[in-house]
Amino acid sequence: MHEHLLIDASNADTLLPQVQPSRYAQLGASFVCAIDPAALPDPYWVGHSQRLAQDMGLDESWKSSPQWLAYLSGNQGSRECQPSASVYSGHQFGVWAGQLGDGRACSMGELGGLEVQLKGAGPTPFSRRGDGRAVLRSSIREFLCSEAMHALGIPTTRALSVTGSDAPVWREERETAAVVARVAPSFVRFGHFEHFSHGQQIAELKTLADFVIDQFYPRCRESTAATPWASNPYAAMLAAVTQRTAEMVAHWQSVGFCHGVMNTDNMSILGLTLDYGPFQFLDAYNPTHICNHSDTQGRYAFYKQPNVAYWNLYCLGQALLPLIEEQEQAIGALETFKTHYPDALAQRMGAKLGFVHVQEPQRVLIESALQLMGKERVDFTIFWRRLSHWAANMDLQDESVEDLFVDRSAAREWLASFQLLHRQANSNSAVSVSQRMLSVNPKYVLRNHLGELAIRAAKTKDFSVLQQLQTVLEDPFSEHPAHAAWAGFAPDWAASIEISCSS
Repeated sequence: MHEHLLIDASNADTLLPQVQPSRYAQLGASFVCAIDPAALPDPYWVGHSQRLAQDMGLDESWKSSPQWLAYLSGNQGSRECQPSASVYSGHQFGVWAGQLGDGRACSMGELGGLEVQLKGAGPTPFSRRGDGRAVLRSSIREFLCSEAMHALGIPTTRALSVTGSDAPVWREERETAAVVARVAPSFVRFGHFEHFSHGQQIAELKTLADFVIDQFYPRCRESTAATPWASNPYAAMLAAVTQRTAEMVAHWQSVGFCHGVMNTDNMSILGLTLDYGPFQFLDAYNPTHICNHSDTQGRYAFYKQPNVAYWNLYCLGQALLPLIEEQEQAIGALETFKTHYPDALAQRMGAKLGFVHVQEPQRVLIESALQLMGKERVDFTIFWRRLSHWAANMDLQDESVEDLFVDRSAAREWLASFQLLHRQANSNSAVSVSQRMLSVNPKYVLRNHLGELAIRAAKTKDFSVLQQLQTVLEDPFSEHPAHAAWAGFAPDWAASIEISCSS
């Protein structure tokens, strides 16, 4: 127990009637440890997502409620829900790290069928000598990116709120504490399965797998001879997770998103983008870009993300092998990544080019575009957005896309190929092609320097920049002329921003 604990659940039934016990926590003591969050001193609102609140069934008054402020800061509990932290293990930077667990995450129960997890609510038995706190800087980044990714249509955990405090937290320097309330159907990770498998806790491994199948993959119980693994529910689950993960990473690559720390304990069993730490959206397109300052070996460079996902899935398959039993079935389930990922990426990249169907000519056009962009380090988001507008007329006299390149003749040649391929494909009118492209090529992404602007203002308790940026990122395909500067090239000082695992 923490001496400064402020949780008071005596009247929580009337204050927070929607909160239900966590389904995962009900699996028992082998899976979670009951904890008491450390109260956040004198908390205040930093940001909130009204869109997510509506999805969760919260009424308009929640964000002005001191009880919700206390609950989402770890200072107010619910009578029916014992806060808990879960245990898991995992591979970090390709090396087995052993037992890990929720070192600063606390499950507070479920709202609207979604688990609410507070990140930064103090130490747990799995904190590994850490203080269990999160800082304002990283909490704002996770909050903004969670909601930005959702608006882009990318599978992700969500963020309901960020609360702050003047309480000091020491990292490389003195910072202030914050708590981000993140939300998902489940926070089960690949590392949860690795934990029980590595410890030879096969009964617990089966309990975990059955829970995930019954709650999230019930179709895996349906026996069919369609594939070699389909008659085995655990192999079928592995195939389903593989395909969801392939879809997620294809989404990432199509928008230039670098996760930065794709450890197996940061991989969601539901194929959700999980654990926003040293992430970055590409400015200049550089396939070898490393966004995590701590990743000295470049394991998680942008172009390596698909292969790392595949490697992580193999770790999951190894963990599930005691249940699958037949190695061939596990391998067959995993091998679906090799077809599902490239197909998913091709469809997404083809859509960015305005094509409904993607065949070999479109694949060649996609690859040549990426090679041209990579050679000259062209801004990734701006290229696709300008091309979307250019496609409305496909006029080679319009130099807006060509202006992005030093080798203008190569750019013009590529644009001519783009124009010709659309004519050969009998695409609809150029205007309709442009409209399709504008609906999938965002004008706004959470570039590092934009997040930094919001963080700098928030440190002075000015949350207006965060609110404005959030509004734009929640609708990233619209023009937002008042904030057009946020869609421009990154300033020179953005290159000096270093993002690491420290938060």
